[in-house]
Amino acid sequence: MAKIQSDQLKQLKDIFNRFDMNRDGSLTQLELAALLRSLGLKPTGDQIHVLLANMDANGNGSIEFDELVDAILPDLNEQILINQDQLMEVFRSFDRDGNGYITAAELAGQMAKMGHPLTYRELSEMMREADTNGDGVISFNEFANILGKSAVDYLGLSVS
Repeated sequence: MAKIQSDQLKQLKDIFNRFDMNRDGSLTQLELAALLRSLGLKPTGDQIHVLLANMDANGNGSIEFDELVDAILPDLNEQILINQDQLMEVFRSFDRDGNGYITAAELAGQMAKMGHPLTYRELSEMMREADTNGDGVISFNEFANILGKSAVDYLGLSVS
């Protein structure tokens, strides 16, 4: 088995834990899909189903952390993990109060600071596109989905 850096393994474990919603130590098909989307991927339901079937070594219908590592280790691309760190840094620069969410005011303020002031319409469109769960703020996962569209091709899935 190829040598994996312990910090890469830790980053991967952090990502895994972030998407293990019920904290049972495994990812369901929905949780796996959410994890992949956070990496900027847009897998179809069929791709997720095939991926889960290929990764599920013990056949229990979910993905444990060691199965995830075994499945991606041959193709582990450090860029994906670095990309998560870079996205988090950018997210924090927008999340001025550090509460884990970007409000419309924070988005507008940071865009203006970067020399790209937004009209009300542009701000509304950006918030509507990014705020996929409709709670009025942008979470890190929603932010990563928008910015992660430029992420590298990963696990044979296309980024759109």
